[in-house]
Amino acid sequence: MPTPTVSVSVPLQEEVVDWDDFTGRFEAPERVEVRARVGGYLQGVHFRDGQTVRKGQLLFTLDPRPAQAALAAAQAQADLARADLARAEGLLEAQAISQEEFDSRRAQAQVAEATLRARRLDVEFTRVTAPVSGIVSQRQIDPGNVVSGGASSGDILTTIVSISPIHFAFDASEAQLLKYQRQVEKRQGAQVQIRLQDETEPRWTGRVDFVDSLVDRDTGAVRLRATIANPGGFLKPGMFGQGRMIGADAYRALLIPETAVITDGVRRVAYVVDPKGVVQVKALELGPASDGLRVVRSGLRPDDRVIIGGQQRAMPGQKVEVSPGKIARQDVSGGDQPRLTSAPAATASAAN
Repeated sequence: MPTPTVSVSVPLQEEVVDWDDFTGRFEAPERVEVRARVGGYLQGVHFRDGQTVRKGQLLFTLDPRPAQAALAAAQAQADLARADLARAEGLLEAQAISQEEFDSRRAQAQVAEATLRARRLDVEFTRVTAPVSGIVSQRQIDPGNVVSGGASSGDILTTIVSISPIHFAFDASEAQLLKYQRQVEKRQGAQVQIRLQDETEPRWTGRVDFVDSLVDRDTGAVRLRATIANPGGFLKPGMFGQGRMIGADAYRALLIPETAVITDGVRRVAYVVDPKGVVQVKALELGPASDGLRVVRSGLRPDDRVIIGGQQRAMPGQKVEVSPGKIARQDVSGGDQPRLTSAPAATASAAN
């Protein structure tokens, strides 16, 4: 039988970064249920459903006439109380009334002033404005209805959510949390890259700004949150995303093609050709995969000639002819820069 020919190459050496993968959900930083602070007849709506609104922008108006009438009555009562207090001051100087009577009239004047301020607020509250900037939902009540207000049980008129920036919440395992805490000096503001369901590569980038102080006793997971820039409002609360976060600092690694890794029972091995042209078997400890390549944590030397083509024709202990080959990344992203390595990690459950 002729001596088989195989393609060989030394492992590719690159600096790689391990990433931990997560599934998470986008959340609004602020979500407000808009209620009227006073009850009354809903007179007008001043926004379009789904419109972007600014904080303080007018959304609804209630009929102000009942509040204005109450304000006029409170104004008259306050004027009378101030006049009574002024007369009482003169009578007190003349010792025509007791100190107790004077204190009573002063208290009545103070109550009247407080009532006046409350009635002014009622008139102001007939204009319902946006408490935060964001996207307003559809209106829940149409003009012509009478709404209740002034309490948390009042009628919900609409809802506003802020989405720029937006939060991405996900869960990490306890093992991952311990790893991050041991690198606490380097983990503050860790970068998170996210891709949506219809994207093949991460497109959205943010940084971790919150790590929960409690580990869930049932799942052993801890909640993390990243803030993502969302100037155009493309990302919506409730969307799912596949996120990844740097799990370790960059390190120098040896990489070989996935096709060069051979399964031998429970082991993963690679065939190498020694200086005499004989096929040898080397057991591997593998790391994460990226762009068709696999990180080899141990088992190979930088100068090993790894068989990357024709493994089916090679047998351990057999002499072979070698032809030079080359290990290169597959350009799956369409860019000129190589992708960072994605580490296999226990995928956490999506944030609720």
